[in-house]
Amino acid sequence: MSHRNARLTIHARQLLVDRVHAGRPVAHVAAEMGVSRPTAYKWIRRWRTEGAAGLHDRSSRPHTVPHRTPTPVEAEVCRLRTSRKLGPARIGLPASTVHRLAWLDRPTGQPIRRYERDRPGELVHVDVKKLGRIPDGGGWRIHGRDQRSHHARTVGFDYIHTAINDHSRLAYSEVLPDEKAGTCADFLRRAAACFTALGITRIERVLTDNALAYRRGTAWRQALADLGATGKHTRPYRPQTNGKAERFNRTLLDEWAYARPYDSNDERTAALQDFLHSYNHHRCHTALDGHPPITRVNNAAGQYS
Repeated sequence: MSHRNARLTIHARQLLVDRVHAGRPVAHVAAEMGVSRPTAYKWIRRWRTEGAAGLHDRSSRPHTVPHRTPTPVEAEVCRLRTSRKLGPARIGLPASTVHRLAWLDRPTGQPIRRYERDRPGELVHVDVKKLGRIPDGGGWRIHGRDQRSHHARTVGFDYIHTAINDHSRLAYSEVLPDEKAGTCADFLRRAAACFTALGITRIERVLTDNALAYRRGTAWRQALADLGATGKHTRPYRPQTNGKAERFNRTLLDEWAYARPYDSNDERTAALQDFLHSYNHHRCHTALDGHPPITRVNNAAGQYS
């Protein structure tokens, strides 16, 4: 598979070689195909040396890594992290090296293992974020902290329910008045319907924290049964198990809830859908090689805009 910024695909490289092999000047063919003459000569040279196999991309992995941490040192770092919970300062190595080798959950002393499911719908993370409502006329973000007492009227809280697909990072959120079992169950059904419309036809497993609505509520179990999904809970006091939902909550606050001052709670709520569309269809995601989440769903490229 060619690099996403490559000017020439494998088929275009073969076309370039065929034109030059037919007697066309390299400079003319390079200009026609929008590449430099050195690039054209590179592919011709590889084709002459390796044949058709030479037109495929090569790995960018270096043959040697002279500054790599020695294997015995790596093993010792992992031992010190897991057995004694030592940090980079006490181990005496850069933080980037220590955390790359053993990213540790300090309370338990266990390495944090990052994972990603193989297909859309295999796992969906569900979480709720409690957020203070904005009084009419705006809160302290508009009027300033010195006027906070005049605008800090008791207006209660919103509950931002979120479902995020593990493989694609596709997200669905709603602003709801509570986090009761029935509310959570109805939200899950609507989230599943949204995912279905976007191409995720089945949810296999749903991961939540240990809130009572997810553990004891019959409404939640019925919603899972209706979807044919299995419910799973995070380990107590291990929010990183549901880390993708936790990380999305940070993005939600930074790029929607606190992105600008709002004059009312309704104005902020109305802005949520625009944020979700931008996040799912346009915003680059570092975990997806710079692509938006919709590109990892089983839909034809360019179907959504």
